[in-house]
Amino acid sequence: MREKANLSLVSKRWNVYLKTFLFEFVWISCAAQAKALASLLLHEFVAGIPSSGQFIRRLHIETPILERCLPADLQTILAYSPQLTVYTDHQSVLRNRYNTEHDPRSSPKQLLSLLAHPKSELRRLSWTSYDDLPFHERMSPLLETRTMRLEYLELSSFSVNFQTLLSEPFELSATALNVSLPTLRTLKVCLDNGMFAVLASWDMSLLRNLSVISADFSYTGAGFYRFFSAHGASIQQLELGHSSSLVEEHYLTTPAHARLNPPERLSLTRFCPNLRELVCSADAEWHWESPDWIAPHVLLPSHPRLELIAIRDFDTRIQSALAMVPRNADAGAREAFFPLLAQVSSLLRLDAFPHLRYIRDISLRSDEMRISPPSRAVLDFWESVLRRCQERTVWLEDHRGMNVTVRALKRARNTL
Repeated sequence: MREKANLSLVSKRWNVYLKTFLFEFVWISCAAQAKALASLLLHEFVAGIPSSGQFIRRLHIETPILERCLPADLQTILAYSPQLTVYTDHQSVLRNRYNTEHDPRSSPKQLLSLLAHPKSELRRLSWTSYDDLPFHERMSPLLETRTMRLEYLELSSFSVNFQTLLSEPFELSATALNVSLPTLRTLKVCLDNGMFAVLASWDMSLLRNLSVISADFSYTGAGFYRFFSAHGASIQQLELGHSSSLVEEHYLTTPAHARLNPPERLSLTRFCPNLRELVCSADAEWHWESPDWIAPHVLLPSHPRLELIAIRDFDTRIQSALAMVPRNADAGAREAFFPLLAQVSSLLRLDAFPHLRYIRDISLRSDEMRISPPSRAVLDFWESVLRRCQERTVWLEDHRGMNVTVRALKRARNTL
């Protein structure tokens, strides 16, 4: 970027040429940068200069909590950037729910309208909701975008009144949005139960990848069931953001009228018959109905076509196990690592996952702990896992998708 900026100062002709490359990808990391960009675009408009916003293709907003961007600045940027293909907001827009005298031109609905206009070229959208409006009202601008070319959509909620999200009446689920996203392939949602029900009415015929991080542990709710009844058959890759322990706790403590009945309807085996890849957490608990094994997730105890299981948070579980190991005590290490080893071994059950081919550790920190500097207890654990994977003819992979091999573990052991 520094070289591009220097080249743009050579002459007016070079400046015009370099603008395409200077503004193609804009990353805003503080409020001052957003204000500077908005001021530049306004100055160009007043001076009759061709707008630099026409060159912006990707806009990424990721700021510290105290440096969030003003909505008015963002409204200016979006108004002069009609050819955006990527828009990403990581909870970086300033909102004050107690200030009712805001400019309607910079309201969340208006900002979304600027992104979702009929001629939009948007391919990737990460949208954060900051208010407590019902979901169908927040996303209503999408109703007018039946020609949207979205391939990736991420929806999250960031409300200062979090209890409102948790207590939102389920009658909202009766509200349907006839939103058509014919090219959408990946959906990441951090939503509550009622919002899942609204999403069930969306047209997403090409949806293949789904990441679910629920705000209220609503895997047991009717909205979750309705969504998967509508779209589960097309999903090939599924990420479940809550561990089995949290879902199990919610199910046992949620009043009966708020749960699905019977509980067997919660199984994703029937919801997602074409599922090939599952991403779950290592923080799973013993299933109280089957105490001799641990499912990767309480909603997916088995699947006949699953080929890959990717597991997060291995590093957290390994560190917890190491904290229980007495110094120079091999027997204590085996006991400390037994629950985690049993969990991985459960994934290798032929009757549960007959087509499983890959188990992937997607924790970067876990990979570092495995190769340098290694611990004898950690190496013993991974050697046991690898041995059991080989017996089942399943590949063990690291976060890059590379095979974990006996040779690599031996090299790590030689450094002890």
